[in-house]
Amino acid sequence: MKIMVLMGGTSAERDVSLASGEAIVKGLKEAGHQVLAIDTSKGYKLPEGETRFLPNGVKTEPPDVKALQAEGKKMALQTIESFNPSDVELIFLALHGGQGEDGTIQALLELSGIPYTGSGVLASALAMDKEMSKKLFEREGILTPEWFVVESSDSSDLSKVLDNIKNSFDFPAVVKPNDQGSTVGLMVVQEEKNLAKAMDKAKIYSDKVLIEKYIPGRELTIGILGEVPLPVIEIVPEHGIYDYECKYTKGKSRYICPAELSAEKTKEIQEIGYRAFKALGCEGYARVDFRYGIDDKFYCLEVNTLPGMTATSLVPKAAKVSGIEFPQLLDKIAKLAVEKFKK
Repeated sequence: MKIMVLMGGTSAERDVSLASGEAIVKGLKEAGHQVLAIDTSKGYKLPEGETRFLPNGVKTEPPDVKALQAEGKKMALQTIESFNPSDVELIFLALHGGQGEDGTIQALLELSGIPYTGSGVLASALAMDKEMSKKLFEREGILTPEWFVVESSDSSDLSKVLDNIKNSFDFPAVVKPNDQGSTVGLMVVQEEKNLAKAMDKAKIYSDKVLIEKYIPGRELTIGILGEVPLPVIEIVPEHGIYDYECKYTKGKSRYICPAELSAEKTKEIQEIGYRAFKALGCEGYARVDFRYGIDDKFYCLEVNTLPGMTATSLVPKAAKVSGIEFPQLLDKIAKLAVEKFKK
């Protein structure tokens, strides 16, 4: 197929997206496809002879969001409008976070009539909004950590936030933006003196701050490919919490796949992951993140509709354990997208 890979963008996950995009371009070419690479925030393709958008890799901190957005929010629309839909047969989305993952780009592509990978408009929007995801999880009987949301404009009164934490679940608590991925802006607050710092950090990235009960235990994740749950991965981060640095710095985390779980528990988390995927209306592929509590229960944190897709990312790791090499995985995702648009 002739495939256009969209990557980059202006979200805090821009660098991660460029890394995914580079790997996807290479993998699709290995699978035999013709590929055009586009950075949506710049509106240009990868120059001839160049192989990488991000030659120095992902940094330990996310980029400055305000600086990125100052480059122009209209560029993504201009990028899509500048191409004739007949030029390509499929858009492969390597965007992460922001307008690339919240349903905005998906809506533009729906209007253009070009098939694209991953979930549709509504599922993308619901998955990006952690509060809405959690409401749907609870409705479907999927266990998720207790939480409440604070509007950024209301967060200046820390005493109310503090009272709510103490009355709801107490410390430690997880403070994070309501609509970001890659643990951008996330902090685990062990005691109340650090709450203000955590709130200020989260507010940089979202108009809403999600405050969640911390679940002591293990970090697990499960990929979904089509209708099939992939092998479970356990993540053992150096910091104790799987933060941005541990995710994207080599050697900062260990990955165990398949995770060391009983056959019964493996089946249980796979079933819950698939239910979460379907509860939000996801399609194609996604990754569902969990905490496995010391109470022997699985707590669903969120669904990532456009998870990291380098050859060493979590979904490709799980796929490889099940016998699917990276180029094959990308080919499968591409074909699932085309099949969806034929229905």
